[in-house]
Parts: sequence; C-alpha cells; structure tokens
Amino acid sequence: MSYVAQKEQFQDQYLQASVITAPPGRLLLMLYDGAINFLSRAIDAIKRKDYEEANQLIVRVQDIIAELVSTLDMKYEVARSLSQLYDYFNRRLIEANVKKDSVPAVEVEGYLRELREVWAKVIATVGVGEAVPPNTPGMEV
Repeated sequence: MSYVAQKEQFQDQYLQASVITAPPGRLLLMLYDGAINFLSRAIDAIKRKDYEEANQLIVRVQDIIAELVSTLDMKYEVARSLSQLYDYFNRRLIEANVKKDSVPAVEVEGYLRELREVWAKVIATVGVGEAVPPNTPGMEV
C-alpha cells in the first residue's frame, strides 16, 4: 500500500471513530462543517464550469441536509421552522445545480454558516450532550 493510500485509510478511520464517539452537539457541528465544506467546493466547481464535480458536491450537501431533517423532533416549533428552512435550502440547491448558477448556493452557504454559529453558541452555553433549557435568553433560533 502506498503512503498516500495508507494516509487516506488512516484519515477515514479517524473520521469514523470521531463520528462514532462524538456527543450529539459535536455531531451536529460536524454535519454543518461538512455541508459548508462541500458547498464551498461546489461553488468553486460551478465557477470553474466543472459541473460534474459541482453536482456530486451539491448532492452530498443535500444528503447532509436530509440527515439534519431526520434528527428534528417535530413536536417543537423550532424544529418545524428548521424543517421549512432546510426545505428552502434544498430547493435553492436544486436551482443552483440545474441552472449551473452559484448564486443560490452562495445564499445557502451563508445561511449554513449562520446556523452553525448559532448552534456552536448553544453548545458552548449548554454543553455538547444536553438540551437547551426552555426560554434560555439569547438562544432563540
């Protein structure tokens, strides 16, 4: 096995171990980080007119958004609002992919960055594995 292949194998194993052992709050941030990373790369690919790569990366972002939706507890209003927002993200990503236009993707990337910052503050305030107490000041999403 070459050095590069061995390095990639170790990185994959590290990522798998990180995901398996991460507390829920950290997993949420990892999902946002992945979506932002893939979307940033997709935007670059669209600008380079590498539409095949852009498509693959946008699909990965949509997969992450689907995972975020699957974790929502719809008995809470904030979850229903996030679900609607994620649906909007998907529609904009479809538009970016079909029209080969980076503008909708840039919009979604901005929203993902904002949401990631909000969740990072929540996790820093409350803790990585705990729920936010109701009516916590400054924690409105």
